[in-house]
Amino acid sequence: MNVSYFIAKKVARSGQQSFSRLIIRIAIIAIALSVSVMICANALIRGFKNEISSKIFGFWGHIHITDTDINGSLLEAFPINKNQAFYPHMDTIRQIRYPLGNDWLGQTESTYQKSKGGIHHIQVFAIRPGIIESGKGDTKEIEGIILKGVGNDFDWSFIQSYIKRGQALSLPDTAMSNDILISEQTAKRLQVDTGATFLVHFVEKGEQLRRRFKVCGIYKTGLEEYDKKFALVDIRQIQRLLGWSAEEVGGFEVFVDDLDDLDPISDYIYYEVLPNDLYPESIRRKFPEIFQWLDLQDINEVVILTLMVIVAIINMITALMILILERTNMIGILKALGSSNWAIRKIFLMYAGYIILWGLFWGNLLGIGLCLLQDKFHFIQLSEENYYLSTAPIDLDMWTVLIINAGTLLITLVFLILPSYLVTYISPVKAIRFK
Repeated sequence: MNVSYFIAKKVARSGQQSFSRLIIRIAIIAIALSVSVMICANALIRGFKNEISSKIFGFWGHIHITDTDINGSLLEAFPINKNQAFYPHMDTIRQIRYPLGNDWLGQTESTYQKSKGGIHHIQVFAIRPGIIESGKGDTKEIEGIILKGVGNDFDWSFIQSYIKRGQALSLPDTAMSNDILISEQTAKRLQVDTGATFLVHFVEKGEQLRRRFKVCGIYKTGLEEYDKKFALVDIRQIQRLLGWSAEEVGGFEVFVDDLDDLDPISDYIYYEVLPNDLYPESIRRKFPEIFQWLDLQDINEVVILTLMVIVAIINMITALMILILERTNMIGILKALGSSNWAIRKIFLMYAGYIILWGLFWGNLLGIGLCLLQDKFHFIQLSEENYYLSTAPIDLDMWTVLIINAGTLLITLVFLILPSYLVTYISPVKAIRFK
């Protein structure tokens, strides 16, 4: 049996009541709190980023295919023919091969890799800004609204979960629908509810046009900036307003299976699928400020994890030095019996590892427990106006939890190697006499 391990186990299981007991408990509590904070911070930040991203992607799709003259604007109306070779069959692309670095020029066969997934769905859309009159009587105000026209190929799985009242658009094949799906913010401004009608004013070629719509449903995604501006209507309404034929649309929205493939698939569509007059642009590039803000959350996570690891290291260094000083007599006896400094240092490092493992156990119990409770009961509420979410979201990834545990254990033990050198300065003669 390993002598260092045997002695460390005996010392750890010792029932001796001393000052070091209190220090050990404090060290365990400090590590437990550090680990639980790291687990909760990671789950909250992951959840926050995923929820915001999924809302934006769900509302706009992952990639927009439009005319090359649009220059990134959502509101410019450049019609394109929907009878394209890739539509509606682009969703049959299940996996692609793309070059490293997404450099599609001058690549050899060996520099290609495969995507995690492919294209999930493709649908047409058209955009048209209009004007609405909110309020009544002397309080009437003129406000802008953006109508997004959708067709029968529209995927309602995302927006359906955010419809608070009423139902989704009815899009019959035989007749154009006058239904409109508006946000809760727009409904409050217009002071209307489901079943009510209101006018939207448009200006086209110097002429004022009006269209009456019937509110079929009211949605709320929590993305305040989008909710107050956008409403969904039959795409044929937009086509008629703009004087387009039934075959002309504003563009295509593409949804991918895995977000990690967003840029590679966007480039693949550009180089391998589209004709020269069409251009794909990922929503991440179209709204870079939102995703830059989300990426800043990674910095917050790194700061939190670093601070918590430092707290754990400082507490464990303090605990280890106290343990060594308290066991000065034992160290002297072991040295007198011929034990090497490294063998004695291993005893205390193993003892420290035992303390860290207990801290990790309680930290995981507390951190994972709090995350599961928040995920189920949503007791942490947020200002939806500021954070786009009504409750703190949780995305608990067990692989990340394992990495946090392994990283905390290894990093803390590495930093304990230096203070363990205190053992080498203890003289066996003085240590035994000290007793």
